[in-house]
Amino acid sequence: MAAFFLWCILLFLCWPLALLALVLAPLVWLILLPFRLLGFAVGGALQLVKAIFFLPARILGGPRLGW
Repeated sequence: MAAFFLWCILLFLCWPLALLALVLAPLVWLILLPFRLLGFAVGGALQLVKAIFFLPARILGGPRLGW
């Protein structure tokens, strides 16, 4: 909601820049989408490595940490 109000203020102050932002925002989102998917994949791989690393402690019944 705040982004909408900021955009309205920008539209009032400088309408060509506001219209340019309105057109370019979906394009920037599409360009950044592969990096977001890569971040999910890397995060999942790191969670797998962490689970494998802590597996012996979980089997032996080590103390539980609130992660």
